[in-house]
Amino acid sequence: MAEDTVWKNVAVSIGSLGTALTITAITKASPGVATSVGHGLSNGDYVYLATQGMRQVNQKVVRVAGVAADTFQLEGVDTTDYDTFVSGTAKEVTYSTSMSSAISVDAAGGEFDMIPTTTIHAAQKSEVPGLPSAISYNMDHKWDPTDVAQATMKAASDIQAIKGFKFQFGSGGKILVLAGYIGFSNAPGGSAQQLVTCRSVITTLGTTTFYAS
Repeated sequence: MAEDTVWKNVAVSIGSLGTALTITAITKASPGVATSVGHGLSNGDYVYLATQGMRQVNQKVVRVAGVAADTFQLEGVDTTDYDTFVSGTAKEVTYSTSMSSAISVDAAGGEFDMIPTTTIHAAQKSEVPGLPSAISYNMDHKWDPTDVAQATMKAASDIQAIKGFKFQFGSGGKILVLAGYIGFSNAPGGSAQQLVTCRSVITTLGTTTFYAS
């Protein structure tokens, strides 16, 4: 039976992207192995990938494992059936800001735009999946203009910067990592005699990645 996960003791971190490291190959394997000469990464680092060809890992954040001088594994990512890699880069994600004001989280998106394939000969309609919509995370926060994380979100929102985000459920618990744009006006809202709140919206690039710990 699956273990229940609760929105409690959740550490949320905001990360910045480092200098682009050139990737010359990603294998089709479990896990996939990237070649990047002199990358300087360490096991446990997180990187944001930007790739051509292997679209399934484009704009995805993954954890680094199996480090060698010029290669590293995309931990937990089975690339066996992915498209063939052509070119790409990796940027290390440095998580430097912790969020402590969120009071609710709502996830949306990921559903496919369905493409009709019905012919005049069919007895019923048919369709195939097209592109999935972007995944978004909407969070309400206790409003606090002096909060460092809220200032970081506002600065990123103002310049439309790509940021890394990490959710860790309890000490040593499940980890969700992703990259995206965060929309945050820091405009206060709420109701009479209730908390003053503000809202952030993370629009995910690529797909999310999960780790058991």
